[in-house]
Amino acid sequence: MQRPDEQGFFKNLQRWLEPLLVPVLAILTAVILGGIIVKVVNGDPIAAYRGLIQGAFGSPRALSETAVWATPYIFAGLAVAFAFKGGLFNIGAEGQIALGAVFAALIGYALPGWLHTSLPAYIHIPLAVGMGMLAGAIWGGIPGALKAYTGGHEVINTIMMNYIALNLTSFLLNGPMRDPDPTDLSARTPEIAPSARIPPLFNIPGMRVHWGFVLALVVAVIIWWLLWKTTLGFEIRTVGANPDAAKYAGINVKRTIIITMAISGALAGLAGAIEVTALNYRHELGFSTGYGFDAIAIALLGKTNPYGVILAALLFGAMRNGATRMQFLTQIPTDIISVIQALILLFVAADAIIRFIYRIRAHEERVVLTRGWGG
Repeated sequence: MQRPDEQGFFKNLQRWLEPLLVPVLAILTAVILGGIIVKVVNGDPIAAYRGLIQGAFGSPRALSETAVWATPYIFAGLAVAFAFKGGLFNIGAEGQIALGAVFAALIGYALPGWLHTSLPAYIHIPLAVGMGMLAGAIWGGIPGALKAYTGGHEVINTIMMNYIALNLTSFLLNGPMRDPDPTDLSARTPEIAPSARIPPLFNIPGMRVHWGFVLALVVAVIIWWLLWKTTLGFEIRTVGANPDAAKYAGINVKRTIIITMAISGALAGLAGAIEVTALNYRHELGFSTGYGFDAIAIALLGKTNPYGVILAALLFGAMRNGATRMQFLTQIPTDIISVIQALILLFVAADAIIRFIYRIRAHEERVVLTRGWGG
C-alpha cells in the first residue's frame, strides 16, 4: 500500500504529465508522417532524422545555434500565449517584431549621434531594447483599444496592422534608415554602436548564443508569475475565460483587454529588439519573416503556458537549425521541416484526431484549462 506522501507525489507527477500527453503524441505523429513523406519521395527517413538531430544537438556549436533560433521563438511564443490567456488572438506578432527591431536599431545607431556623445552600455542597451518593446506595445495596444471600445475583432485588426508595419519597415529600410554605405545594396540599417550590443554568452569563436537567450528564459518565468501570482494575471485569465462574469465581478474588462494586448505586443517587440542588439547588430529587411506566425504554433503546442512555450520554442529552434544538416546528408529539402511543423500544429489544434488515434479520454486537458502547469 502506498503511503500518503507517495500518493501525493504521484498525483502531482500526474498533474504535471497530463498536459504533455497530447502535444507529445502530436509531435510523434507528425514525425512519423514526415518520415512517410520522406520515404515516398525516395528518401531515407532514418538518415534524415539522424541528420536533423546531429544538426540540432550534435555539437556545442549546434546547441548554440539551436538556442539562437529558439530565442526569438520564446519571446514571440510568449506574446501569442499571453494574448490567448486573455481570450485574445494576436496574429500581429510578425509586425510587432519588425517594428521592435526597427526602433531598437534606430536607438542603437542614431542615439549617440543625436546626443553628440557615446553612451555606456548599461544605459544604451536598455534604451534600445526598451524602445523596441515600446514600439511593439503600442502596435499591440492599438488593436486592443479597438477591440475594447469598438468591438473590432483583434484577428482582423492585427492582420491589417501586420501589413502596415511590414510595409512601413520596408519604406524605412529602403529610405530614411538605409545604410548610407554606397557599396551596400541591401535594404538594412547601419550597424548599431558597440555600446548597444548585448554580448555573447561565451567568448568562443563560432558560439553565437547570447545573453538574450538567458533573458528569454527569465522573461518566461516573469510571465508565469504575472499570470498566476498577481491580481493583474487573475484579471487577465478571468476576462479570457468569461468577460461577462469578469465585468460582473468588478473587473475593468476594457482596460484589461488593452493591457493584455499591449504586453503581448511588448513581448513580440522584445523578440525583434534582441535579434538586433544581440545577434545581427542591425535590422535587415526580411530577417524575421515567419517568426510571428510560427509563434502561433509554438503557443498552441506549449498549451499557452510559459514553460510549455520554452519547450515548444526549443523544439522549433532545433528543427530549424537541424534542417540544414539534414539536407546536407540526405538531399531532402528543408521544406520538410515546415511540413512537420504544420502537422504538429494541425494535431495540437485539432486534438480530437490525436485522442481518436490513441484512444485518449477528454479529461486530460482539464488541468491546463483550469489550473495550468504548476498554477
